Amino acid sequence: MPAKKKPNFIVVLIDDLRFDELGICGHPFMKTPHIDRIGHEGAMFTSAFHTTPLCSPNRASIITGQYASRHGIIDNVARDAHSHRLPNYHGILQRLGYETAHVGKWHMGNSGGPRPGYDRWVSFPGHGSIVDPVLNIDGDERQHKGYITDLLNDHAVEFLRKPRTKPFALFFAHKAVHPDAFQAADGTIDLSKGGYRVPERHADLYKGAHFPRRPNALPLAEVAKDKPAWTEAFQLKGNEASRKVLDGIKAGTDEEIRLRAAMMASVDEGMGEVFKALEETGQLDDTFILFLGDNGYFFGEHGLGPERRFAYEEGIKSPFLIRYPAWFKPGTVKDELVLALDIAPSIVDLAGGKKADFEHMQGLSLRPIAKNGKAIRSSFMCEYFSENAMPWLIGMSYKAIRTKRHKYIHWTQKSLDGVACDELYDLKTDPYEMHNLINKRGERATVARLRRQLATLVAQSVGL
Repeated sequence: MPAKKKPNFIVVLIDDLRFDELGICGHPFMKTPHIDRIGHEGAMFTSAFHTTPLCSPNRASIITGQYASRHGIIDNVARDAHSHRLPNYHGILQRLGYETAHVGKWHMGNSGGPRPGYDRWVSFPGHGSIVDPVLNIDGDERQHKGYITDLLNDHAVEFLRKPRTKPFALFFAHKAVHPDAFQAADGTIDLSKGGYRVPERHADLYKGAHFPRRPNALPLAEVAKDKPAWTEAFQLKGNEASRKVLDGIKAGTDEEIRLRAAMMASVDEGMGEVFKALEETGQLDDTFILFLGDNGYFFGEHGLGPERRFAYEEGIKSPFLIRYPAWFKPGTVKDELVLALDIAPSIVDLAGGKKADFEHMQGLSLRPIAKNGKAIRSSFMCEYFSENAMPWLIGMSYKAIRTKRHKYIHWTQKSLDGVACDELYDLKTDPYEMHNLINKRGERATVARLRRQLATLVAQSVGL
């Protein structure tokens, strides 16, 4: 009997994409028919989350299946040497007989040079440039003319169309929808030059469109009354250094939201070319395609914008679409709690990995959800470590737990003259997290229970 054919893998990662920034996810005007096809012909997960909703830590979590507390990429500081030593699932796939490729943003360290685990490498230093970017192609680093999304689309499709005798795994990480930015080695970021840039063919796309704000898009003073941990940050948000960051991207305006949507148009065009390449080479139904963002984003919710790294739903929730007929029928909708950490173990599971291949992973394979509709967890932890990126964010580290019903956020460095800064939300009655229940006498038992569960998750995340 011939050996069972191993599936191919494509993971498509979008930078800063919110959970609702796709047509299939309810965006009021963005059109993403090719991306939506993944969910229409497969599964859409409506409760998918990031455990550290920030670029570098979460990218490391995706490729390792580990919490940031274990893999050590805890912020956007340039940890180039460390990023060469991560237990990346692509190295496991190589040992299992796969041809692997990374196309796009790496950003675990600012170097654009090849990392271990990949037979094909196309990336760029740091955040890269939207127009005429420097690309590092298998170690050859030089400038290329064009719009970065189009260039990355071309490289991805070229890899997919390549004749081969092995199964393949492509990690396809777009720069979109991140604006042009410079990030120093210490993690500080300058967004004042460039901002969001759209190709000329999409310059007027969605012009004049309005994105209706969610009910929790509130003034800073009103937010701080319910969320005292933000008092200092909101005071600092109005200073000159902070305004330089925020004004450079038109933070919180309809124009910012429109430009992000217009940038996604070229991403969607590329997804159309990916489907075409898979269909024309006869590989489509043998390929596991997963589409997600690397962290959320805020459009004014809780007084926030590009802060992205915080544990409210808009920050931690992700679009999460999978097309793989062997696992999911067309039009499947799943509401089980899944994490970016689950990508690595799911892929290694499907590739035929052995027990030793999973020992370092803290995520879980999605196989029980796909095969039996069985939940794989009842809660998870989110964590964030204070860093230098934005001048108004000082001492904002947290550990948080989210269950199907509740969210508890413990601000590990915040105390304001005895004022309790932690936050508790009942997501069933308060899905927009507008009513902090931490001081309600009737919630003391819930807080105590969640603190105990969080303590267990924190210990497990370190993995001692």
